[in-house]
Amino acid sequence: MRSQRSMRDTCSRLLTGRPGFGAIERLPKPILCIPLVIQWLWLGLRHRSQTLPSTVNPAIETGGLAGESKYACLSRVGPEHAPWIARTVLIPPARFRTAAAMADDPTFPLIAKPDIGWCGYGVRRINNTDELANYISAFPSHAGFLLQEFIPGPHEAGLFYIRGPAEAHGRLIGLAVRHPPQVVGDGVRSIAELMLSDPRLAPLIKHYKAALPPGRLNHIPAIGECILLGTVASLRVGGRYENAMRLNTPDLEARVDAIARSMNGFHFGRLDVRFSSEDALRQGQFQIIEINGAGSEAIEFWDPTLSLAAAYRGVFAKQKILFALAAEMRTAGQIPIGPAALFRAWRRQLRLMRCYPPSN
Repeated sequence: MRSQRSMRDTCSRLLTGRPGFGAIERLPKPILCIPLVIQWLWLGLRHRSQTLPSTVNPAIETGGLAGESKYACLSRVGPEHAPWIARTVLIPPARFRTAAAMADDPTFPLIAKPDIGWCGYGVRRINNTDELANYISAFPSHAGFLLQEFIPGPHEAGLFYIRGPAEAHGRLIGLAVRHPPQVVGDGVRSIAELMLSDPRLAPLIKHYKAALPPGRLNHIPAIGECILLGTVASLRVGGRYENAMRLNTPDLEARVDAIARSMNGFHFGRLDVRFSSEDALRQGQFQIIEINGAGSEAIEFWDPTLSLAAAYRGVFAKQKILFALAAEMRTAGQIPIGPAALFRAWRRQLRLMRCYPPSN
């Protein structure tokens, strides 16, 4: 009863005064990306390498620009930091048929996610053995996936970290809280009807019909009942990002820095974490569910309260910082990946994403 009340209070707090679409969110993706691509090309010409950012993370394939293994990134963290990492098992293609046997007696729920992925594609919460079997059968047999313990949270954040090659310690340059897609019941309308009244969720009815159990959208939530629609809090499925650098503290920064330095070759990227409360995060108490490298988006600038100019200023600054750090890494002896190799990694990732089962 207490947990239900807590979830209801949390949901109410997140939805109260919730802003609508931000200026940068309203732009079609191709138009949104044009200025970023132009800046990237200009920075590449200025630094004499379009793939220079691949040098920032020697511990990660392609530096984390594309096609890197999520499991390999998590595995780089030193064993002394295991309490801050969600327990994760890699199910590679070669052992695909044994995956169900390995999970004969798992602790549900679990999170299943592709080992190579982006933006939450193919990420599903698995509640029982039947759902696990369905995920295995729907997942491409030539690719590996992860089974990860479900971290209740209930909150999720992206912690953006940077450390120069000559610096003893790094720092956080971004902190974004992800708010998952959700509706609050009025005792009258179904989940589908509530979604249709929300400009973020209305265009996603088709996605959720495929992702949720049959008939789920017809359920009528009670007055004030919070319904979380999915496990993934990405913008593409109706989530919302909040710029939350106000939560940064020396304790949090020190914890992130210690974990990043233990990877022995991680200088720029985002740690995606789940945490129980804002106070817990400030104290450096969280669990990492994913580590992303040079290709990490600066999601804090997708906060809908920011103007278009402020959002672009932030993203432009982050790309400029990335290239400047990469130039330092090159001077320190790191060699950028070749354009052809990076293109192959990106194309493989794109092809795999098209084959993944829908996220939920």
